[in-house]
Amino acid sequence: MARSTTTMTVRISGDLSEFVAQNVGEYGSYENVSEYVRDLIRHDKQRIEAEAFEALKAELQMAFSAPDSAFVSVTLEEVLERNRHQYRARSAA
Repeated sequence: MARSTTTMTVRISGDLSEFVAQNVGEYGSYENVSEYVRDLIRHDKQRIEAEAFEALKAELQMAFSAPDSAFVSVTLEEVLERNRHQYRARSAA
C-alpha cells in the first residue's frame, strides 16, 4: 500500500504557541514542529486503538461470563443482514 503525504497548515497562538516552542528546537524534545505534531498524532492514534481494544475485551469478558441460557442461535444470513444494516446506518451518518 502506497503512503500518501499531506501538507497541512495549523495556526497556533498564545499559550499553545509558547508550549510548542518549548518542546521544539535546541532545548526541546523534538527537532521541529512537524516531528512534534506527527508524534502527537501517533500517540492519539495509539490511545484510540487502545480504547477500542479495551472496549472489545470488556465485551468479550461479558460474553464469556454470561450463562449459556443468555445465548441465542442465529443463522449466518441473520448476522450478515444485521451487519449490512449497521454498515448502512454508519454510512448514512
